[in-house]
Amino acid sequence: MKQLLTHRAQLARDAAAAIGGIVLSLAFPKASVAGFAWIAPAIILFSAAGTPGKSAFRCWFIGGAAFWLVSLSWLLAIPYTFHGIPLAPALGLVALAAYCSLYMGAWVWFCWRIQPPAPPPVEQTPEAMADRLLDTPALARAAWALKCAMAWVALELLRGWFLSGFPLDFLGASQYRMLPLIQIASVTGVYGVSFLIVWTSVSFGMLALKVWRHPGSRETIWATAGIPLIVVIVLTAIGMSQTATLPPPAPRELKIALVQPSFPQTLIWDPQGDERRFNEVLEMSRQALAAEPDLLIWPESAAPDLSPENQESIARLLAPHKSWLVLCVDSEERRPDGDFAVYNSAVMLDPKGRGRGIYHKRRLVMFGEYIPLIRWLPFLKFLAPIGSGFTPGQVASQFSMTDPAAQMSVLICFEDIFPRDAREHVQHDTDFLINLTNDGWFGNGAAQWQQMASAVFRAVENGLPLVRCSNNGITCWIDAHGRQRTVFGADSNVYTAGIMTARIPLEGGPGRRPTFYNQYGDVFALGCALVSIGLLFARRFGGTCPEI
Repeated sequence: MKQLLTHRAQLARDAAAAIGGIVLSLAFPKASVAGFAWIAPAIILFSAAGTPGKSAFRCWFIGGAAFWLVSLSWLLAIPYTFHGIPLAPALGLVALAAYCSLYMGAWVWFCWRIQPPAPPPVEQTPEAMADRLLDTPALARAAWALKCAMAWVALELLRGWFLSGFPLDFLGASQYRMLPLIQIASVTGVYGVSFLIVWTSVSFGMLALKVWRHPGSRETIWATAGIPLIVVIVLTAIGMSQTATLPPPAPRELKIALVQPSFPQTLIWDPQGDERRFNEVLEMSRQALAAEPDLLIWPESAAPDLSPENQESIARLLAPHKSWLVLCVDSEERRPDGDFAVYNSAVMLDPKGRGRGIYHKRRLVMFGEYIPLIRWLPFLKFLAPIGSGFTPGQVASQFSMTDPAAQMSVLICFEDIFPRDAREHVQHDTDFLINLTNDGWFGNGAAQWQQMASAVFRAVENGLPLVRCSNNGITCWIDAHGRQRTVFGADSNVYTAGIMTARIPLEGGPGRRPTFYNQYGDVFALGCALVSIGLLFARRFGGTCPEI
C-alpha cells in the first residue's frame, strides 16, 4: 500500500510538472496569455520539492518537455516529408525539445541544491523535506527566490550562446505586449524581465505552499513576496511614464514600402520556380512604388539571386521613382583556395540598381542553412532539405542611403532573436534596424509570432525602431519602446500576400542617447551567471547539500 501511494504521489508530481510546462507554453504566442508566465516556473519548481534525484529529474524533464513540445510544435509544419510523413521535422522537434528541457532541469536542480540550509527532517518524506524550506526564516526564503531568478537568467544566457545559441522563447519575451514592464530591457536586456518573472513566481509559490501546508500560519504576502512585488510595481510605474503617450514626430522620417509575397516554401526550394518568384515580386513592387517610397524592402527568399539580368530588371523598376531597395539573395565569393563560399546576404541597391552595401548573415539555421558535423556524419544530409549549405558571415554591416540620408543595419532570418548580435549591429548613427525573414517554412503557425515577440525586445534594448519584412508574417514595424505600430494584415490575415507602407522616424546621429544595454551589453545577465556559479561552488565546498 505504501509503495502504491508513493507511485501515485510521483504521478501527481509528474502531472503537475507537465501542467506547469503547458501553462508556460500558453504564455507565448499564439495564445499570449502573459500572466501564465508568472505562475508556471513555481509550478514546475515546487512539483519536485523534497524528492530525491531520480524522481526529481522526471519532474524537471517532464515540465520542460511539455513546454517545448507545445511551443515548438510549428516545426511539424515544415514541408519536408518522407513518403508523406514529416519524419525529419518530428525528429527535429523531439531532439530540440529534449535539448532545451535540460536547461529547465538544470534550473530546478540548481534551485533545490542551494536552498537555505536547515536541520534534516525527522521523517524522510517528500512533504517533510519540502517543509525544510518553509521552516527557514522569511529573509532566507526571500534570498533563495532571488538566487533562483539569477540562475534562470544564467541558463537563458547559456542557451542563447552554447552550440551557436537558441534564444527563442526567453521567458521575458512572453511579456512583449506589456509595454510599461518591458522598458527595463533598455538596461538589462530581455533577461531583466525574465528575472522579475521568476523572482516573483518563486516568491508567490512559496507563499502558496506555506498557506497550503500550514493553513494556520500567519505568513503574509509582504513577508514572502513583498520585495519583488514592490520592484515590479515601481518598474511598471516608471515604464508607464515612458510609454503613456506616443513620442513627438521625429525631425526626420523615411517613407518605406514592404513587400510580403507569401511564397510557399516548396516553391522557394524549386529551382524551376525562381523566375516566377522574381516576376511576382517585381509586379508587387510596381504597386508598392506607386506610393513613391524612399525605400523599398523585400524579405528573405523573395528573389533567387542578383544575376546581371535580374539587377537590370530591378534598375528599370526603381529608376522612375528614385527609390532605394534592400533585398536578400544568395551570393558567392571566391575563397583563397579557389573554391566559392556561398552566403545568405542582404544587399542595398541605389535607384540606378547599383550595389551600395552587402551584409552576409552570421547566424545560420542548423539543418536549414548548414548541417553540423557533416564531414564526420555525412548521413545527416538526408535529414535536411539543403545542399552543401551556406558560409557564415563575420562582421555586422551598416547600409547608408543618400537623398534622403538614412543609416540602417540588417538582420537576416532569426538573427533578431539574438540580443547580443542585434546590439553589435547598432552604431552611434544607426537610424533603425531591418529584419528580412522567411517564415514560410512554418505555414500559418506560431513561429512567426514568437520571432516577432523576441524582435520587440531588440527595439527596446537598443532604443531604435525595428522594421520586419517577412515572406509570410509578421511584416510590421516596432518603435523604440516596443510598440507594434503597424502590422500588415492585422485586421484580416497576417500570412497573406500584400504590401505595407509606413513612415519610420530617423533617430540616429549625435543627438541620440544610446541605451545602457546598447552601451554595455549583457552586464546584468553576466552578473547573474557569475553569482550563480559562485553559489554553486560555495554550496559544493562550503556546506551541506540537500538530498536532491
